[in-house]
Amino acid sequence: MKSAELQQQAEQRQVVVIGAGPSGAIASALLKRQGHDVLVLERQLFPRFSIGESLLPHCLDFVEEAGMLEAVEAAGFQLKYGAAFACGEAYSDFDFRDKFSPGRGTAYQVLRGDFDKVLADDAERQGVEIRYQQEIVAVDFSGLRPILSVRRLVDGTEYQVECAFVLDGSGYGRVLPRLLDLDLPSAFPIRQAVFTHIEDRIVAPGFDREKILVSIHPEHSDVWFWLIPFSGGRCSVGVVAAAEHYQGRPVDLDACLREFIGQTPQLAGLLEHAVWDTPARSLGGYSANVKALYGPGFALLGNAAEFLDPVFSSGVTIAMRSASMAAGLLHRQLSGEPVDWDSEFAVPLKRGVDCFRAYVEGWYDGSFQPVIFFAKANPNIRRMICSILAGYAWDLNNPYVAEPQRRLAVLSELCATAPTNAQASAKECS
Repeated sequence: MKSAELQQQAEQRQVVVIGAGPSGAIASALLKRQGHDVLVLERQLFPRFSIGESLLPHCLDFVEEAGMLEAVEAAGFQLKYGAAFACGEAYSDFDFRDKFSPGRGTAYQVLRGDFDKVLADDAERQGVEIRYQQEIVAVDFSGLRPILSVRRLVDGTEYQVECAFVLDGSGYGRVLPRLLDLDLPSAFPIRQAVFTHIEDRIVAPGFDREKILVSIHPEHSDVWFWLIPFSGGRCSVGVVAAAEHYQGRPVDLDACLREFIGQTPQLAGLLEHAVWDTPARSLGGYSANVKALYGPGFALLGNAAEFLDPVFSSGVTIAMRSASMAAGLLHRQLSGEPVDWDSEFAVPLKRGVDCFRAYVEGWYDGSFQPVIFFAKANPNIRRMICSILAGYAWDLNNPYVAEPQRRLAVLSELCATAPTNAQASAKECS
């Protein structure tokens, strides 16, 4: 069917947001609060399972901006105020309330199905229309206004929506990258996560439920585990490893995960009384990238554009920040103001993503782990690193944000040599 014919038949809307997850809910609420007509099209029915359960404090800045903080605070999620790291007998923790960058010092650890529904329900409360079980099957950006072809999953019927602009917050669904051939291979090696939810029954006196715990395999420093406590005595536990570490392991996911944990005495000890009552899941090849973050009539949000790695829980933060930025720019554009999506969206968003990337790469190549576990760290430097772990990866006043790769390389070398180099220790790491 020709574009002109589709335009005559299509439902007319101002903005269409693909996906009702965190980026879609935040962006749609922000636009609605500015008086714009917004339609959200979501393929699944909420609540639905999703990973990414440990939020960072910077996330709540955008939740508050979208008028959703009261609903989130009332939901009863587990409070989180830091991150802890363990490797054998070594232990290090960061308190987000003691950081370099201004901003929040606490967040939540959440069942994402429940959290995402809280945000989506609040967007609807604010007047956003959300249609669930709607699949985008085709897009046409050749005309003056984008046209989306949508299939209702309940009965298979199709319809078209024409709008002024499309924001893609479809996450791992990556709707526009697939339909517009925007996908690029990620530079990160392919890794696989195996994870589950359990009744943890942790009784260790030093365990802090208000922190995420990241544990490192004693033999393979690139294999790590997350332990995310929820309210109610349950937690999420998972392992992340490259493909070669799964060779020779049990095919059964539950057995595979428990074998990895069994080889890590510190973590196995914490979970010795756990009730393993939920089948394990697997997610592989999750890292992604795109050719462009925006184009005529569209912009990509969060995981629909780029996903790095789950190690520092940066995914939801990037998603929400991109939603806030895009909604602000789109409001200006719809109000008749000129907008430069490259200099005002792509470049500044990528700056924070690249900061996270430097520390993710440092985690896997071994340059960041010595910094995390260094026993005589300069308190000011630890506060700067803590700010990044809390999500404030766009604060250019932080030297470890402004020059992440160079600063990390220097710091890692100094910390690694500090035990035999008193001058370096006094200067940089003590």
